[in-house]
Amino acid sequence: MCLQLDALGETVNLTHHFLIAMPAMADPRFAHTLTFVCEHSQTGALGLVVNKPIDMTLSALFEQIEVPLGDDVLRVAPVHFGGPVQTDRGFVLHRPLGNWQSTLAISDDLGLTTSKDVLEALGRGDGPKEVFVTLGYAGWSAGQLEQELAQNAWLTVEADADLLFEVPAERRLPAAMQSLGIDFSRLSEDVGHA
Repeated sequence: MCLQLDALGETVNLTHHFLIAMPAMADPRFAHTLTFVCEHSQTGALGLVVNKPIDMTLSALFEQIEVPLGDDVLRVAPVHFGGPVQTDRGFVLHRPLGNWQSTLAISDDLGLTTSKDVLEALGRGDGPKEVFVTLGYAGWSAGQLEQELAQNAWLTVEADADLLFEVPAERRLPAAMQSLGIDFSRLSEDVGHA
């Protein structure tokens, strides 16, 4: 399988793009979601839902993993539902990239870390400047995301990392839609091809 093809038949890598769930999204776990694609290759894709905070703060998460957290701002930051895969595991999207035990470099300044050392550094006050923490992730097998795109399940737009770290969760989806010049409330649930 290859990556998504554009209008010229060339492959498109959706790493560092947002997936905007269309109104007719069949999977209720992804209804009204904005998903950030961290990696997209011929073997599949990995992303994080970025607009679904759960009823847990970083303070509560840090207590569960027995890591002290002193930063008052971080203590009240929400943890998010990152997707339905491995919902018992934490994923830390952060900038700057840094040097952690298990990090996927998404860009020159943005990384996704799954190792506990990044959380321990945050607890000490010497972690990444900006963090976004989820439990779970969204995953697609080879060709699955491309098939969903062909079925009009998602809109895609190049991601703006500032939106991840500076815009409140409830405003992220409308902000991504606005970058496309589309009003989400005007999208039809009917799908078709021109």
